[in-house]
Amino acid sequence: QLQLVESGGGLVQAGESLRLSCAASGRTFSRYAIGWFRQAPGKEREFVAAIHWIGARTRYADFVKGRFTISRDNAKNTVYLQINSLKPEDTAVYYCAADLRISSEAMTIPERYDYWGQGTQVTVSS
Repeated sequence: QLQLVESGGGLVQAGESLRLSCAASGRTFSRYAIGWFRQAPGKEREFVAAIHWIGARTRYADFVKGRFTISRDNAKNTVYLQINSLKPEDTAVYYCAADLRISSEAMTIPERYDYWGQGTQVTVSS
């Protein structure tokens, strides 16, 4: 069993930065792939970024365009999502998810993850 807790969200102005954290319990954290997803009001949950445990391979959504960086610190059981140059359209609840068996190719698919956090709200004002 793995528990995930997101933090770092908040209300910011366009152009500012945030670093979201996903803290996990569990001794085998380093073997999990971690994905970040977001859901805006009235919209479907969408993939943002993910990092696999094999070689720390990363994948990003096309809309990221270099503004987002995902990283992990296995010693701290934490995955980070650095978001720069925030835009109002980035406003959403951001969720992290984890899975042991997922391939790096499937990390963009939310249905493939077994564990989810409760989410952290990011609101960007113009």
